[in-house]
Amino acid sequence: MESDGIALTGLWFNEQKYFADSLAKNSEAKNLPIFEETKAWLDRYFKGENPGKIPAVHLAGTKFRLKVWKILSKISYGKTISYGHIANKLANEMDIQKMSAQAVGGAVKHNPIAIIIPCHRVVGANGNMTGYAAGISRKVKLLEMEKKTTNS
Repeated sequence: MESDGIALTGLWFNEQKYFADSLAKNSEAKNLPIFEETKAWLDRYFKGENPGKIPAVHLAGTKFRLKVWKILSKISYGKTISYGHIANKLANEMDIQKMSAQAVGGAVKHNPIAIIIPCHRVVGANGNMTGYAAGISRKVKLLEMEKKTTNS
């Protein structure tokens, strides 16, 4: 986990692609209230509960990535959305004719706050399991856990 002292700025699985990309070189370990809040949220999540309201986050990135991550943060627990659907949403929002699903994928894979900003809920066309910086097998397990919870 990473924080700016107030909000969560990074959360990664060990050894995932782009692990701690934004982590400052001079960072130091501290016990912060936001880490306790995040741990409690993750505990609820991994118990198979809908953990509810997300901890405070501060995202840093390009305007495009921030737009994509904002859409990700609105994907409901237990639901999925395709890269193409996000691309269409962005095209409409930006008042342009078309947006590349691959460009969306590039932003999704650099999401600095795994699970809480739910990039694992983004799937390929026809629901295909594609790309996840922490590995497809993790993505499948997270989605199965969420579906089980929402179907109980």
